[in-house]
Amino acid sequence: MTPEQFITSKAIEAVKNIYGAETDASMLQVQVTRKEFEGDYTLVVFPLVRLSRKSPEVTGNEIGEWLKANVPEVEACNTVKGFLNISFSASYWNGLFMEMASDSDYGQLPPTGKTIMVEFSSPNTNKPLHLGHIRNILLGWSVSRLLEANGHRVMKVNLVNDRGIHICKSMLAWKKLWGGRTPESSGQKGDHLVGDCYVAFNDIYKKEVEELVSGGMSEEEAKKNAPSLKEAQEMLLKWEQGDKEVRSLWARMNGWVYTGFDKTYADLGITFDRTYYESQTYLLGKALVQKGLDMGIFEREADGSVWCDLTADGLDRKLLLRGDGTSVYITQDLGTAEQRFEEYSLDEMIYVVGNEQNYHFQVLKLILAKLGFKWADAIYHLSYGMVELPEGKMKSREGTVVDADDLIEKMYNTAKETSLELGKIDNMTPEEQDRLFRMISMGALKYFIIKVDPKKTMLFDPKESIDFNGNTGPFIQYTHARIQSILRKAGERGIAFGTDDVRKDTALSSKEVRMIKLLDIFPVKIAEAGDAHSPALIANYAYELAKEFNQYYHDTPVLKEEDMALLKYRLVLIDTISRVLRKAMDILGITLPDRM
Repeated sequence: MTPEQFITSKAIEAVKNIYGAETDASMLQVQVTRKEFEGDYTLVVFPLVRLSRKSPEVTGNEIGEWLKANVPEVEACNTVKGFLNISFSASYWNGLFMEMASDSDYGQLPPTGKTIMVEFSSPNTNKPLHLGHIRNILLGWSVSRLLEANGHRVMKVNLVNDRGIHICKSMLAWKKLWGGRTPESSGQKGDHLVGDCYVAFNDIYKKEVEELVSGGMSEEEAKKNAPSLKEAQEMLLKWEQGDKEVRSLWARMNGWVYTGFDKTYADLGITFDRTYYESQTYLLGKALVQKGLDMGIFEREADGSVWCDLTADGLDRKLLLRGDGTSVYITQDLGTAEQRFEEYSLDEMIYVVGNEQNYHFQVLKLILAKLGFKWADAIYHLSYGMVELPEGKMKSREGTVVDADDLIEKMYNTAKETSLELGKIDNMTPEEQDRLFRMISMGALKYFIIKVDPKKTMLFDPKESIDFNGNTGPFIQYTHARIQSILRKAGERGIAFGTDDVRKDTALSSKEVRMIKLLDIFPVKIAEAGDAHSPALIANYAYELAKEFNQYYHDTPVLKEEDMALLKYRLVLIDTISRVLRKAMDILGITLPDRM
């Protein structure tokens, strides 16, 4: 039972005993006492005045006196206007702390029986992953872990866009310029090699357009008639017809990309439960288009194209099939949604996609609802803002996109340089140092991205992210390592401790009470963050807890305490803090080292 629930239940008893009136929890509001007032939690008295028929101040005083006389856990009360501020006794806080310290899986909510699928990453196979992809990937992973902490069964899936004109452009450039070049022969990651092919195609294409324009053709016509584009379109047609040579090259080059992606995912600590490929799903949805035509909610134009008119819903007309019968993206999304809900009986389907696709998902849900699918409302678009750099927006054409692999390497080198400057790792082996640098670099990267509310555009500054002070991943990692150092030193002195050392009569400092309060709201934060699909709430909770411990550590040298009973109590307290920090950061995909 939370403190709020405890106070609510006792306030209901007080009202019945004092005024002979029945009330229920929905009438009562309990909140954390504001810092400028004395107390732990505050009961809002105004709704009870109609039962007491007295002023708010008198009502608050009478309820407060009853609580002090009849509830041992209540130590003091004071009324400020219509607000009753309640202070709990040390025995209450000790009892509450004993419960959480004894729970080895504290923060994990009970199973709900719900199955949720989270789709994230979803890259194209014509270029390597970049910083924008990293925000998507880290959000998808941490939201999945957050939902698991909320007791749901979660499936993490990836839909790879492995077909289409963009893939053919890379294939064509490889044949024209680099036939025979492989990742092995070039010493280059496969996704980077294919990405270079895509850039090379665009260079060829631009020159052809310029030549056609200089020959008198309009720019619009030149862009449509450039020889390389026509070749790529012919290659796509051959792919769709199953041409063996084209399909073989397509499979080979995509294989290079998959291997490259897998390396980046491994560096980020990311795995998927299932990977879908557009080449296997792009035909899905055509049956639903026919269903919509039969239902009269879609209409076929004279050119054979199929549309859904959403103007009455405040949107526009949406193309579902081209005149030549080929699908568009939303056609595939309709089909994959139906397939997934049928196959896995999903309770929710979450798409982690940037906010530039808000309209797309609004249309998707509306069309599925019109098709009669009751689960259409169970689709959730986790819309997130773009990532910008200190020098501005990332732009592919201007070469300012931050490559994911380059960023991971840069973060590692920065973590290494910073750690060596601090000079506290000389006793570690090279292997231990390498693991530490990777923990710190990934902790810095992940935390800096995840701590920002998903809906907000974020500014990414690698130097700021790896700071060992302030609201950063390394600060929380260092806090955990500090706690582990204290616990190790206690062990070296032969001091054993456990939950039996949490006694109800232990006198607590105000800082210890504040830390217990923070620990107490961890499950509430898990639930709140899960409902909001926002791991940023967990990131910032972990920072607040780490910051509170560091203030306590500064004022309270734990191991210098001469009272052995109190020393052991404090060891249990900081050990519990370290466990909650590990749980919170694990949700974010961040590992906390024992030594730094």
